[in-house]
Parts: sequence; structure tokens; C-alpha cells
Amino acid sequence: MPRQGNGRWARSFPRGGAKRAVAAALASLLLLAGCARDVLDPAGDIALQQRNLIYTSTGLMLLIIVPVIVLIVVFAWRYRSGNREATYDPNFDHSTSLELAIWAGPLLIIIALGALTWSSTHLLDPFRPLDRIAPGKPTVAGEAPLTVQVVAMDWKWLFIYPEQGVASVNELVLPVDRQVRFDITSTNMMNTFYAPTLAGMVYAMPGMRSQLHAVLNRPGDYEGFSANYSGEGFSDMRFRLRGVDAAGFEAWVGQAKSAAPLTTPAYLALEKPSEKVPPMAFGSVEPDLFHRVLNRCVSPGTPCMHEVMAQDRQRGAAQGAKAAEPPAKAAPHHHDTSFLEPGAAMALG
Repeated sequence: MPRQGNGRWARSFPRGGAKRAVAAALASLLLLAGCARDVLDPAGDIALQQRNLIYTSTGLMLLIIVPVIVLIVVFAWRYRSGNREATYDPNFDHSTSLELAIWAGPLLIIIALGALTWSSTHLLDPFRPLDRIAPGKPTVAGEAPLTVQVVAMDWKWLFIYPEQGVASVNELVLPVDRQVRFDITSTNMMNTFYAPTLAGMVYAMPGMRSQLHAVLNRPGDYEGFSANYSGEGFSDMRFRLRGVDAAGFEAWVGQAKSAAPLTTPAYLALEKPSEKVPPMAFGSVEPDLFHRVLNRCVSPGTPCMHEVMAQDRQRGAAQGAKAAEPPAKAAPHHHDTSFLEPGAAMALG
């Protein structure tokens, strides 16, 4: 008689197949164990609130998922073919109390998730300045956010610090407990600016400016990357995120100022597609460089988008005003009677 249980399961694989399956499962678990837990181990307040939102949403959904899984097992056991004590009612078609129990719970959870989504969408709006820099720690009154201009390139990240007058490639240095406002754009294709320990993903699009307000609360070295496929060098389009104290940030700015300037020719050379670019710094930046990148007019002689759009608006306004003018009245017609005799001219009136 053939063996049952584990023997039957083992015979469903070729010789050695069961061992290989177990080895593959263990290898998968080891690989998963090596995955970074940046999303669940945030270093910034916005990422912390997003992590808590994930926990809350998951907990609310488990209020339905767990009872359903348990009831599946209970029903399968209670109404198994060998249980002669189970109720058998082939004419059953409806139960009001059962319908209420089935639908009331999911409905309440959907309402709770909807309210949570609506409130968090407004509170965590990336364009919205922060109300706090940490739980129980409001933003400092009168302190302006640190501005960082982000340019997604092929395939690297350019960070411009307009107030400090420096820039860096593939290295973002932020002072801890200081609100930061990121102005984000791209050179020629859509990308996604994402630093999991800092905040959520924000798209970088050519000719458009996105914003993100965030804060880093814990010193350390973290990683950011592009979360939107953008071509051959996408997998290496990563940057180093460093959290330092105020003194460390000033020291880094001072060190960066000794580097070469980021002029228009230097930017045009940097803009060319390249992969695995090591971190580098620039000691000075042309004041309007980000504005020209945003308006796609870095190359000399290229018209800026905002100028072209302003001219189109003026042209459209002029055409609209001309179309709205009432038609000119025709001048009264006078007969030319100079060639007639005086009497004939009087007859024509």
C-alpha cells in the first residue's frame, strides 16, 4: 500500500526535487532578510507619519481579514462531511442577521479608511509647509526652510543649494531638525525623487516644478533613488543622503566652496547621459541656473518656456480683444456730382 502524507508529497517531485524546493525557499527567506527596512525605520517626521499610516491602515484591514481566515477554517471543520451533528438545511437562502454581520464590519472599516485617507492626504501634502519637525516639537517660528533645488538627470541627481551658493551631484547633505523645501524638476524625462527614510515619492517632470517639504531628525547615512524607470542607467541612479548637525552642515558647505564652479558649460557637460557618477561638489552656482533648467533654456540662444508662453498669452489676448471690437460703421455715401450741371446735381439731392 503506498505511503500517505509526506511520502506522497515527496513522490510528487523528481528525485532530489523536494530538497531543492526547500533549499530555494530558504534562499528566498535569506534574500528577504537582507532587504532594507527604510520605510519601516524612518529617520524623518514625514516618513514616520507615513509609516504610522501604513500600520494603521493594515491594522484596520486585518480586522476583517483575520476573522474571515479563522471562519474559513471553522466552517470547513464544522460542516465537514463526517460531522453528523452539523445542521443541514438545503432550503436556506437568506438571514438578515447574518447579512448585517457580514456587511456592517467592512462598511465601518471602509468609512474609517476613507476618513483616514482624506485627512492624511491633506496633512501630508508635499506642497504644504510643515507644522512640526518632530512629534511634540513644532517648527521654529520665523525660521525659513532650507531650500534645495533638485534636478533629475540621465542618470544622476543634481542638488543646488541657492542660499549657500553650492551644488552637489549624487550627494544630499541635510542638517537634522531643520525643515527643508525641495523644488524638483527634470531635464528631459519623468523621474521620481524618493528617499524612503525622509519622505514619500515625488515626481520630477521636465518643464514643471514639484515641491516637497520634509525634515530629517536622525543623523546618519541613508540612500535615495529614482523610483521611476528612465532608461539604461536607471538601476544606478542613486544618491547618498547624509544627516548632519548644524556645525557639520556648515563644515560641508565650506568644504564644497573650494570645488570648481557650476557654470553653464559645466552644466551642459554634466547633463549628458552618464552612469555610476561618483559624488562631487561645486563651489558656486550661477544664480538663475535652476530657473533656466526649469524653463529648458540653459543652452545659449534657446528661448525660455515662460517667455514663449508669455508671448503666446499676449498674442492670444490681442486677438481676443480684436475679435471683441464692434464692427466699424460704414461712412455715409455721397454722390459725386462734380461732373453734372448745377440743376442736375440739385435734382439728385
